[in-house]
Amino acid sequence: MQTLQHSYQGFSLLMTLNWDRLLYLLTIACALAAGAWLGSL
Repeated sequence: MQTLQHSYQGFSLLMTLNWDRLLYLLTIACALAAGAWLGSL
């Protein structure tokens, strides 16, 4: 049980430190999708 708790705390810390990078990736993916959609019109 302690192993699960420690791994969850480590994952939570990792997400706290890197949430902005995930946001940047999602923004770039949305921009590419919007560009592809506009290009197909």
